[in-house]
Amino acid sequence: MEKLLITIDGPAGAGKTTVSKALAHRLGYTYIDTGALYRSVAYEARAHGIDANDDEALKKLCNGLEIAFVRGDRGLRLICNRVDITDLIRSPEIAMLASEVSARPAVRQFLFGLQREMGKDKGAVFEGRDMGTVVFPEADVKFFLIASTRIRALRRFKELESASKVTLQEVEKDLMQRDQNDSTRDLAPLIPAEDAIQIDSSDMSIQEVLDQMLTHISAKFGDN
Repeated sequence: MEKLLITIDGPAGAGKTTVSKALAHRLGYTYIDTGALYRSVAYEARAHGIDANDDEALKKLCNGLEIAFVRGDRGLRLICNRVDITDLIRSPEIAMLASEVSARPAVRQFLFGLQREMGKDKGAVFEGRDMGTVVFPEADVKFFLIASTRIRALRRFKELESASKVTLQEVEKDLMQRDQNDSTRDLAPLIPAEDAIQIDSSDMSIQEVLDQMLTHISAKFGDN
């Protein structure tokens, strides 16, 4: 069967990362975490003291960035200007800043081209927020993964509690603010594509979500 281009969009904490990795592994595809790309720009902007609303400075910053995913002994790593920043972009502060810079035209234009290049040969699962609506409207299969705010906050809290002192209430508040930012922005808001398959993962295991996705893919394209 020919290689497919698959997108998985949805809000933070819906389980996109785990499911996207599992689906890519199951199909033998490349997994692309596009949220990490925005976090990388946010990380560099913060490191250079650039305000999230300074379009000219962000454009200049992006023009000097070389970002790539590299597979090594520790799995898939994000390299920016020859520095491994995989573990440096996972703080709540960088996540919130990424939500802000993702609304800036200069950043979106820069990463749009990078993402399109990454997906040109298909055989990839792209995880993000506007993959099926803006970046790859022609994707072969589009999923939109959702879950209740409380469930998403609990999942994110468990991810962060070993490395951060944030409370569950703070995590939930940040998620709600991020949802508001992402869904109401003028540029590429967080909404499902018209032809996206929506899956509510609130009461589902990762395996159940994966099985449902594979069933949809098989029904449309045959067994993989």
